[in-house]
Amino acid sequence: MAEVKLVHVAKAYENGPRVIRDATITVQDREFLVLVGPSGCGKSTLLRMIAGLEDITDGDLLIDGKRMNDVPPKDRDIAMVFQNYALYPHMTVYENMAFGLKLAGLPKDDIRQRVSRAAHLLEIDALLNRKPKDMSGGQRQRVAIGRAIVRNPKVFLFDEPLSNLDAKLRVQTRIELQKLHRELNATIIYVTHDQVEAMTLGDRIVVLRDGDVVQQDTPINLYNQPATQFVAGFIGTPPMNFVPGRLSETGPLHFTSKGGQVQIDLSNSQPEARLQAHRGKPITFGIRAEHLSEQPPAARSVHEQALAVEAVENMGNETLVYCPIDTGQLIARLPAGYATTFGQPIRLFWNLDKAHFFDAQTGQAI
Repeated sequence: MAEVKLVHVAKAYENGPRVIRDATITVQDREFLVLVGPSGCGKSTLLRMIAGLEDITDGDLLIDGKRMNDVPPKDRDIAMVFQNYALYPHMTVYENMAFGLKLAGLPKDDIRQRVSRAAHLLEIDALLNRKPKDMSGGQRQRVAIGRAIVRNPKVFLFDEPLSNLDAKLRVQTRIELQKLHRELNATIIYVTHDQVEAMTLGDRIVVLRDGDVVQQDTPINLYNQPATQFVAGFIGTPPMNFVPGRLSETGPLHFTSKGGQVQIDLSNSQPEARLQAHRGKPITFGIRAEHLSEQPPAARSVHEQALAVEAVENMGNETLVYCPIDTGQLIARLPAGYATTFGQPIRLFWNLDKAHFFDAQTGQAI
């Protein structure tokens, strides 16, 4: 396998803005790295530059320390799995998986051995004589992955491979990809716009926005310690609750929401010290749904807020309760079976030990 380095990589099209501004990312040998972000953030462009399908405008791409900017795609020892499978419809599964190896001139016995191993690994042994039209979307995706595996590349690239699958099949295939990574012990770079895929698959996640790398860290660190309000809102389901407001200028530290409905005493809270420099300034208060509860939590600092119920989603294992607040909305994750109706009053306890604060102008975490 291989280490992949992007050093101050940028991409601009002729007479257009930079799609990627300045990306510096190191993918460790045998790491599963996920590039995630909203549509148009540049994640697929970044992947295509690694594959050699897009030219690099500035910066360097290194694979195992060798500069690859000008190396043709076929000589980079990289295999790519696309969103649309890209299988030959007139060929069987075996022929699709073997095609690239035949072009490379490998002996028939080697080809048969590689295809057999990949088919066994992906549990598609019984499909080798079928054609793509006779298979489900999930089976076709496995064939596309198998075609990449037989090449024994240094690096695997996945470009939103699960986006065409239904919800149940996506979950199943995510588990299979985790197992596959362990079996192959491979370096994998995976692109998705689905933050659930990113959280469940990646050893590390790189969050992109408008061509910039916003934050790169482990899934749990991104969730618990987002560097910006954008990351906090993008990572996690449901997204983090945000309440814009302002800190008191003098006296005990106090947060007042923009509409005045929320008044929080922060004078004894854990983040008090780091908030002092923002006194009198607009900030955004953030708290996740699971840190709102019906009963007081075991926390150093707790805020109690009376609200009205706007909507309820009973998920079976949990209940999501939606409450209007100022001009926005608050989502609380409450225990399974919680019963309430529209317009009913509710008192929620906010665990301020788990609260987040963001600069209202820059979006940076305080």
